[in-house]
Amino acid sequence: MRTPSVIALFSILCLAGCTSSSAIDSLQLDKPSGETTSSVARPSAPIETAAAGGEEGMPLSEEVASYGSPARPLPPMALADPDGAPERAAEAITLVAPTKPKVQKTAIVGGPIYSYAFRDAKPINFGPRSPRKLAVHGVDVSRWQGDIDWMRLRRQGANFAYIKATDGGDHLDPMFRKNWRGAHEAGLKRGAYHFFYWCRTASSQADWFIRNVPKVEGALPPVIDVEWNHLSNCKKRPSRATVLEKMQVFMDRLERHYGQRPIIYTAPDFYADNLKGAFKDYPFWLRAVAEHPSKVYPGRKWVFWQYSGSGLSHGVTGKIDLNVFHGSEREWRAWLGGQQMVADAD
Repeated sequence: MRTPSVIALFSILCLAGCTSSSAIDSLQLDKPSGETTSSVARPSAPIETAAAGGEEGMPLSEEVASYGSPARPLPPMALADPDGAPERAAEAITLVAPTKPKVQKTAIVGGPIYSYAFRDAKPINFGPRSPRKLAVHGVDVSRWQGDIDWMRLRRQGANFAYIKATDGGDHLDPMFRKNWRGAHEAGLKRGAYHFFYWCRTASSQADWFIRNVPKVEGALPPVIDVEWNHLSNCKKRPSRATVLEKMQVFMDRLERHYGQRPIIYTAPDFYADNLKGAFKDYPFWLRAVAEHPSKVYPGRKWVFWQYSGSGLSHGVTGKIDLNVFHGSEREWRAWLGGQQMVADAD
């Protein structure tokens, strides 16, 4: 939290007429976090931030309570859900998954499915459970893939793409908008993902994602990427209870806005520390680049499997992450049509 100078404070209060104590609350200016990861570069000037409910380092209880307190104004996008109902008070937030929103059933959808034609710089033999035996492959991308020839990537077997959108509460991937348009124009099913920071409040991160990721018909469900990042300057590793609660705050807000239950992306170490046995009603996207997910995450149901971080493809310079949908082509089309089942763990 930054405190303005005495002169600036006096001037603004005079303009406001000094009529209410809420005028002081309105002076709580947000600032970019000091957070950096391998996926972002610090800008030379502060990036405009979304209106956010809380400052970096705010205790979680204050973050949750801020949305039920008249002393802290709500962000414009958080005043009401799509039906006009006020946002839930703090005591209503629990670790029990909310009722899944009704999804209008539509016709089986999806364009032609392109078969696998990728190469891999570090191929792994997954045995009889090879991802190549599954029908619908895709990629995830960020600024590090540079300019992508989406049509060539599509013909290589990319039927869907998850595109890096945001980090924390003030970072936007500089290639997001270009990739978002390019994937759509090439006929890929597209979705956006958010890299979660443990040094920022969940509510401010949700606001930032919502501000930058369009709500469009046919998009894949939004993704929350939760993992430990040794390259981050945020060294916090919150308790499991805090992790789960922050995730729930973030996911609830996205679900209310987009009308889709978010997908949880994670890696083996973070899963073992925090997510084993949690969020059973949520779809998972699992990273497992050496063994099948059933070995790495026993008993966990999943929708997407990231099976390689060293994929090679026409249309992309360098390496790219490869992923696969857990199901047949028919199940993929049904899932796109609104029947968002969660595949069995095996």
